[in-house]
Amino acid sequence: MTDFIKKVWDASAEKHKKSHWASWGDNFAISLEIQEIEKLICNDMKVLDVGCSNGYAVFNHAKNNPSIIIHGVDFSEKMIEFAQERLQEEKLNNVTFTVEDVRNLNIPDESFDLVYTTRVIINLPTWEEQIQGILECIRVTKKGGIFVLSEAFWEPLTKLNALRHLFQLQPLVEHDFNRYIKKSKLESFLNEQNLEYSNVDFSSIYYLGSRVLRELVTDYKKYEGYSNPINEVFYNIENIYSGGDIGIQQIYIIKK
Repeated sequence: MTDFIKKVWDASAEKHKKSHWASWGDNFAISLEIQEIEKLICNDMKVLDVGCSNGYAVFNHAKNNPSIIIHGVDFSEKMIEFAQERLQEEKLNNVTFTVEDVRNLNIPDESFDLVYTTRVIINLPTWEEQIQGILECIRVTKKGGIFVLSEAFWEPLTKLNALRHLFQLQPLVEHDFNRYIKKSKLESFLNEQNLEYSNVDFSSIYYLGSRVLRELVTDYKKYEGYSNPINEVFYNIENIYSGGDIGIQQIYIIKK
């Protein structure tokens, strides 16, 4: 990971401290993501959040299932600093944090029942480094366990932008510190590794509302960040219906 990318996240930690904004401002998308991962967490599991930011998701999972042991790691010392600060306030005895690099985790093989990343692998600037990060996460997952890859993907972005183009809306672009994963490359890699996997589209309806219809049916410029009320409307619909493959955020459930 380049110094530039690390500085981005150190600065975000300093600015947003213990808020979900430290990793991303879209709280509805984050909630959808947490809900999907929650479905895979069973009682008494050992869980690893790789790239946990300030621990926002870790604390949600730890409170929702107090029987689990969950460990969060992040490359940004500042993020872990604020995670530890919140842990002192929350006083949860099933949560720990350390500073780690996803490309070289200082964790023994097969340590966790479930390992997940959330918008972390996309911070690695090359496909080779992204593979390195994925293999490390698989390494520390127990035999018979699950690795959950929740990331941003290239193909849904192109489909979403094609839809935006129909309505003469400007295309959405990657941040300069992100490299969205191509689903086709990921699936080819997983097939080569003889790994069983499934793809979960948990955000397409939400993206339709919050990234397309928002600009067509609301006075969207008067709302800051992700505060447009239409976002909550489509978050609620997403909890009932999904599909369409235009949701940039998707999950791959990989069985070891």
